Amino acid sequence: MPIPANTPKLKLLAIAGSPRRGGNTDSLLNEAVAAAAVKGASVKQIILSDLDIAPCRHCDGCIQTGGICVIDDDMQWIHQDLREYDRFIFAAPVFFMGVPAQAKAMIDRCQALWVIKYLLKQPVAANGSAERRGCFISVSGGSHKNVFEGSLATLKSWYLSLDINYTGALLLPGMDAYQSVARHPTALKDAYSLGQNIVIS
Repeated sequence: MPIPANTPKLKLLAIAGSPRRGGNTDSLLNEAVAAAAVKGASVKQIILSDLDIAPCRHCDGCIQTGGICVIDDDMQWIHQDLREYDRFIFAAPVFFMGVPAQAKAMIDRCQALWVIKYLLKQPVAANGSAERRGCFISVSGGSHKNVFEGSLATLKSWYLSLDINYTGALLLPGMDAYQSVARHPTALKDAYSLGQNIVIS
């Protein structure tokens, strides 16, 4: 069914959290983004390893400024995107049972948004959306059953602080070789389905 002309497009933010370009995580995210675009979403993709994101200093400056980080780098506009978008796909591989440093730095810098929600008691969402939803894509080289638990705990806590409802994940263990996902029987199809589902209202 076509989307009515007067219906605003859902805005989807796709965050590439892998420091390796063109690998398994990127391939899965690209499939999900393509599916979301086909479904009519307006998509913006950001690559964290290309950006200037300093680690959080725990200086409490954001408390003094009312939820604005005092570090002047790319997180200033990322904070705005995180407040204004409707749907989110966060993609990052497992590094030592957690997300890579680039992804964790971005998450930690969202302390400023945590201040808005929990100290100032204001809504994080600035788009008036009744529901914000997000999912997770991750791969790991290892295959033991707990390999994704650290990343999932971080991701779910981050989404909760941003008033984003976690809707699920595509988690693929044993993907150590470059482009292992291309040889997996369902990985790319599953990523495409994830991208479709995240934008279905």
